[in-house]
Amino acid sequence: MNSIAIIPARGGSKRIPKKNIRELAGKPAIAYPIELAIKSAIFGRVIVSTDDMEIAQIAQSYGAEVPFLREAKLSDDFTTTLDVIFDAISKIDTEGINYVCCIYPVTPLLVLDRVLEGYKIISENTWDYVFTASEFPTAIERAFRKNHSGKVNFLDSNFVSTRTQDLAKTYYDSGQFYFGQLNSWQNKNPILTGNSTFIELNKNEVIDVDEVEDWYLVEKLLRLKNNLSN
Repeated sequence: MNSIAIIPARGGSKRIPKKNIRELAGKPAIAYPIELAIKSAIFGRVIVSTDDMEIAQIAQSYGAEVPFLREAKLSDDFTTTLDVIFDAISKIDTEGINYVCCIYPVTPLLVLDRVLEGYKIISENTWDYVFTASEFPTAIERAFRKNHSGKVNFLDSNFVSTRTQDLAKTYYDSGQFYFGQLNSWQNKNPILTGNSTFIELNKNEVIDVDEVEDWYLVEKLLRLKNNLSN
């Protein structure tokens, strides 16, 4: 196999303690991307990059490799995804590897077909990266803020009277996976501002899990999904 998956999972989650291994609809959150990556059968290795021994042990119990523990200096709030993946591939044997897929650890709504689609696109084209993105629910050109007195201030007054249906769709990074060329990761080529393309997700495929309320919502969706499939 000419591709590997790397799941970055540090231990120091602030807003949701132990987020990466917290139980989510019956199993640790990190189990979802590990099992999906293994099931895809396109990765020669599924590796977890972590600084936390508990995360390492749980990841291994679900079939992932943890060939090293990440250094503390690469596990703070300012370390980038590029830094983590670069570090990981510099510590493993990459002979015969052409593609590396970074899959985030809390991606329980990620579906297998999207990962396979990402592999197909990256392997049949010359993109540096393929990632998932979602459409903004409304036109960002008509965004506004409230100033100190409570008055509405548009970010761009040129669009105050523009109908939303007359504006082009805009998207944001869904934060599920980045499928990239090995040499793009090694050269630290930029993901979002470089030679990249994206796969558009449906609304029901992604929820950004930043707060406890998001967690409970995802858990409800997973339990409903499991009940419907049984």
